[in-house]
Amino acid sequence: MKENIQIRNELFEAVRDLSNDQLNKKVNEDQWSIMQVLDHLYLMEAGLVKMMTKTFNTAPSEEISEKPIHLTLDRTLKFNAPNYFVPTNEFVTLEEMQQKLSNSRSALHTFVEETKDHHLEDKGFPHPAFGQVNLKQWIPFIGLHEKRHLEQINDIKNQL
Repeated sequence: MKENIQIRNELFEAVRDLSNDQLNKKVNEDQWSIMQVLDHLYLMEAGLVKMMTKTFNTAPSEEISEKPIHLTLDRTLKFNAPNYFVPTNEFVTLEEMQQKLSNSRSALHTFVEETKDHHLEDKGFPHPAFGQVNLKQWIPFIGLHEKRHLEQINDIKNQL
């Protein structure tokens, strides 16, 4: 979680000085705005925590090998977000988005605290590119995913 916290701080630092208009501006129609990227990160974290909690509580134990989740940072590998993780086009303020991201991060912290004395390597659910990923790896994946999109945010900032 330490790296996840550091990456989240970097994310907020990257958008701190931008206006709400800049954050919601699309540089082109084929690309998300910075706010849409942030909304995607919120939807992803909130959704993953729900899936992790459900999996922890209901899934049978199974052998799940470690996956190369570090490849998440390789932006030459392109992925389409599942529909339930695609952001809306609604105008959102940075304050509203920070609150949403704070709520999803709080839920992740709660999951980590409640499961810290349990074996998380033998329960998991599929990732579209990596296949079956265990719960232990989903936790750092969330941070790696944010770091990937932090680079995207910085690219968008340079285009604004």
